Amino acid sequence: MAKVRSIRSNANSIARSGQRSIKKKPKWTTLIIVDSQATKNTCNASIESKGFCHYKSTNGIKRHLAIDSIGFPFFTHCSKASVSDDNGLIEMFAQNIDYFKSKPVNIPKIAVMVDRGYNPEYLANELEKIYPQIMTKIRFKVAPKQSKAEKKAQGKSGFVVIPMPWIVERSNAWVERCKSLVKNFDRTLENANARLTLCFIRLMLKRVAAAS
Repeated sequence: MAKVRSIRSNANSIARSGQRSIKKKPKWTTLIIVDSQATKNTCNASIESKGFCHYKSTNGIKRHLAIDSIGFPFFTHCSKASVSDDNGLIEMFAQNIDYFKSKPVNIPKIAVMVDRGYNPEYLANELEKIYPQIMTKIRFKVAPKQSKAEKKAQGKSGFVVIPMPWIVERSNAWVERCKSLVKNFDRTLENANARLTLCFIRLMLKRVAAAS
């Protein structure tokens, strides 16, 4: 299983590197946008991979994405829907801690943008238990949310798109174009994550091929 995970991770890294080079992006990103999406299970999914998310009223799994400014993932992770966004991020970063260990300290910190559903102080404390120097290489940034007064001053009302956080929502929309990812059909979380990763690899390769 570890070998399969390594192969999938390498394929994702190669495709992402090609896409970033086309967009003239540097190897080391300065921004990672993190979000999660709860997805309902079908009857095919196993009980072991199912959890209930009270916040999103969803019985199934939760997909965690850590993407760059282009909208493609550095990391993906699937957990039970009952796992909090904070713990899902910690699990995802723990599985990919080598990326942060290999990042030079003499370049700007990576800004990890999260929404108000995350607790940056808790995240920093827990991640330092896994890798004590991680906060010398990353910093958490909570995505801004416009107040009613700010919307009114701009002549806007209701839902207003905030540019950076909306990038990850667009990535979630790309995922839902794959019919097999509209719901969770996989029996294990590992298989669900593999299917999610393959979806992005396919999309990145199509973009690389179109640009070459």
